[in-house]
Amino acid sequence: MATKKTIAVEAEPKKTCKRACAKKATNNGIYNPINVGFKAGDVYQALAAAEKPLTVKEIAKAANISDIETLLGMGWLLKEGKITESDDKIKLA
Repeated sequence: MATKKTIAVEAEPKKTCKRACAKKATNNGIYNPINVGFKAGDVYQALAAAEKPLTVKEIAKAANISDIETLLGMGWLLKEGKITESDDKIKLA
């Protein structure tokens, strides 16, 4: 009676590719000028309602938006000269 020999076969190492396999970071159109403008409005309204300087975290919480969206909106408002910084807090100009 013949015995069967089993041969262990090593699995091929996973191929890594840099060009075709690299995942491109996309924002799915979230950060376009229209949406960033709306975030700027949210930031402005939060500061106007508070009537005092707020930190980025406080603005994000008051406006119910993320920190990144808050910073985008702040950039818009800074460019327009609508907000200023005072003691690490943001206030309306």
